[in-house]
Amino acid sequence: MTRDVYGREWSAGLRLGSEAELDGWLELAMAACDEADAIARDHFRRDLQIETKPDRTFVTQADTAIERRIRERITAAHPDHGLVGEEYGTQAGDASVRWYIDPIDGTHNFMRGVPLFGTLLAVERDGELQAAVLSAPALAQRWWARRGGGAWARDRDEPERRIHVSGVASLVDAQVLYGGGRDIVASGKAPGFEGLLREAWRERGFGDFWGYALLAEGAAEAMVEVGLWPWDAAAPTVLIEEAGGRVTDFEGRRALDSRTILASNGLLHTTVLDRLLRDEGEGI
Repeated sequence: MTRDVYGREWSAGLRLGSEAELDGWLELAMAACDEADAIARDHFRRDLQIETKPDRTFVTQADTAIERRIRERITAAHPDHGLVGEEYGTQAGDASVRWYIDPIDGTHNFMRGVPLFGTLLAVERDGELQAAVLSAPALAQRWWARRGGGAWARDRDEPERRIHVSGVASLVDAQVLYGGGRDIVASGKAPGFEGLLREAWRERGFGDFWGYALLAEGAAEAMVEVGLWPWDAAAPTVLIEEAGGRVTDFEGRRALDSRTILASNGLLHTTVLDRLLRDEGEGI
C-alpha cells in the first residue's frame, strides 16, 4: 500500500509541462466538451438507437457521435497525441501524451431520461494525468482541473468558482457515496463495504461522475466504485487530487487499470480503506 500522499501542493508537483501547455490542453478539452454537450442535448429524452456491446453494456448513437467528434478535434490539434476511448479503443497508445475519452458517463441514466450523465475528458503525459474536464449538459454544470491550477466548477451562467474537498475527519460525521452497491458486494473486493455504510453518518448511491463531483466540492467524504475503466476514472482523479483529495484503488495504489476506486477527502482515506477491506463475515 502506498504512503499517504495527497493535497494540492503534492498534486501541483505532478505537473509535466509548462502552465501554458496545460492551459492549452484544458482549453481544447473545454471546446470539445462544448460540442459534446450540444450533441448530447440533441439526443437526450428523444428516440435513441440503443445497441448492446460484447461486454453487455449499452451504447447509443450519442456516445459514438460524441467520441468521433472529440477524436477529430484532438487529432486536428495534436496529430501526435494518443487516444484511449470507450467506444473506439486506443489509437497511438505508445504516445507520450494521451487523452482518455468517456463520451457519455452514465449511459444508463442518459437512456432513461435521468439528467445525471456527462462527458469526461482527461489528458496524461508519460503516464501522469495532467488536466481534465467533466461536463454535465443536462445539469448545465461543469468541473475542471489541471496540475497546479486548482479544481474549478461552474453552474449554468454563474461565475466559475474554485472548489475543494471537505475537512471532515471522522467517519461518524462522513457522507459516503458509491456506485452500484450490489456490484461492490458481488465483486468480493470490499468485504467491509456494508460495515462501512453502517458506520458512516450517511450513505447514498450517487454513482458515475456525479459522486466524484460532489466529493470534489466538499459535499461528501468518500466515493467507492468497482468495474471502472481508465476512461471512467481518469478525469475524476485529476479533479479530486487538485481539489485536495486522494484517489487510489482498493489496494492503495494510484492506478487507472485496476477496476476499483476509492476517492476521498484525504483525511479519511486510510480509515475508509481499512473498513472496506475488513472481513466481518456478516451482511447488513
